[in-house]
Amino acid sequence: MKKFVAVAGNIGVGKSTLVALLCQNLGWQPFYEPVAENPYLVDFYADMRTWAFHSQIFFLTHRLRMHRQLLAHPTSVLQDRTVYEDAEVFAENLYRQDLIQVRDYRIYHELYDVVMEFLPPPDLVVYLRASVSTLFSRIASRGRDFERQITPEYLGQLNELYEGWIASFSLCPVLTVPSDDLDYVANSNHLELIACKVQEKLTGKEEVIFDLEEMA
Repeated sequence: MKKFVAVAGNIGVGKSTLVALLCQNLGWQPFYEPVAENPYLVDFYADMRTWAFHSQIFFLTHRLRMHRQLLAHPTSVLQDRTVYEDAEVFAENLYRQDLIQVRDYRIYHELYDVVMEFLPPPDLVVYLRASVSTLFSRIASRGRDFERQITPEYLGQLNELYEGWIASFSLCPVLTVPSDDLDYVANSNHLELIACKVQEKLTGKEEVIFDLEEMA
């Protein structure tokens, strides 16, 4: 049967890489986060207060459209980042930092809440969990100019929101992957392990745990 799986996690955690590798392993269709397409992203990192709301509206609109496309896709799909993260993590963090005004945030969240009432969830969310030090190192190694302004403090704030969001998320099953301990690029056993755990979760297995001994 066709499946819709979304990969969630903080900036630099390895979502796009895992989506690509899992799709090769499982024979599924990948759908990636539209980083390069966001016309506000460079301006946002240069002046967050001015461009935060615009950037978040772009991401929300694009990801809502993509979510609907994935639901209608004829084959199994893997999505890089969910629509839920845009609202529950990134927009929330910007609002808490006073980078999105109260009235703008209310309008944004009203739109999100209304759409969520009618939007079917994925079959599974794969949540990649990593420490701030791991995230910061990976962001530095990929060398994107517009990410140079990202600080460990910012990543830490996002991590706290991610943990709060995933702890209360109940729209579909969640598979949490300990990404500090995994190297699914260099170690094919790690990739096979994740693919196996995804399949177990999709078949309804309640308790799916990553054992460090399995990663050897």
